[in-house]
Amino acid sequence: MPPPVFRFAPSPNGLLHLGHAYSALLNFDLARQSGGRFLLRIEDIDGPRSRPEYEAAIYEDLAWLGMSWEMPVRRQSEHLDLYRQAVEQLVGQRLVYPAFESRAEIARMIGESPRKPVPDKPWPRDPDGAPLYPGSVTTLPPEERETRMRAGEPFVLRLDSGAACRQAGALVWEEEGLGPSGETGRIAARPEAWGDVVLARKETPTSYHLSVVIDDALQGVTHVVRGQDLFWATSVHRLLQQLLGLAAPVYRHHGLLRGEDGRKLSKSAQSPSLQALRAQGISPQKIREMVGLP
Repeated sequence: MPPPVFRFAPSPNGLLHLGHAYSALLNFDLARQSGGRFLLRIEDIDGPRSRPEYEAAIYEDLAWLGMSWEMPVRRQSEHLDLYRQAVEQLVGQRLVYPAFESRAEIARMIGESPRKPVPDKPWPRDPDGAPLYPGSVTTLPPEERETRMRAGEPFVLRLDSGAACRQAGALVWEEEGLGPSGETGRIAARPEAWGDVVLARKETPTSYHLSVVIDDALQGVTHVVRGQDLFWATSVHRLLQQLLGLAAPVYRHHGLLRGEDGRKLSKSAQSPSLQALRAQGISPQKIREMVGLP
């Protein structure tokens, strides 16, 4: 039997913090304990926010923590054609359509829409709290969609979740960790809760959801170990794996590190970076203690 394969896949859009250190070290430790492989992947599809100095800092921080990884490192920006082919495969199955509304237009549509499930009730939201796409563009004739795309209008490509869920059928995943409410074991996927998710954009032929399932499959990742904030996103990933004929790994979602204010550590919250902690004289062993690893 081939050895298990683990991976850490950060985005180079900011400096790593303690939350990243915990996830990276946990994957690294599990790979060593199981006699498996550890991969590092750079998820740099975020346009101008992905910067080379942040990528260099990722390598520096992880090496300082005592980690090593297989080479070469996979960089998503070098494989856009592969993601584009996957989108075309889904287009061929009539599971993808272009949508042209901006976020502001969607917010206005939701506020004015007579399609609310119950009058005077809030518009339904996905597990991350974002409002579901109202789906009005699905009524556009295909000729009008093509005309608007050729004219250069900004657009995104969305998955028709209703059609996709009907084609895929019931889906589950194997969970070795814990969900936000203690879910574990065999988990029933609920991709419909996310609505018509974005799979690609005019300027970027992929999205996190699409590229992560393709990369995990191509790299032979057998165990995806990541934070609980991505627990229910696994529903979308299982749906895409089924539609694209990709193998499903085992998942293990771990708890999130939080600051004194109770909020999860994040780049957007300007949580202290590993670089800053290192400058303060904190050792790699102390980092392990701080994140609760032996």
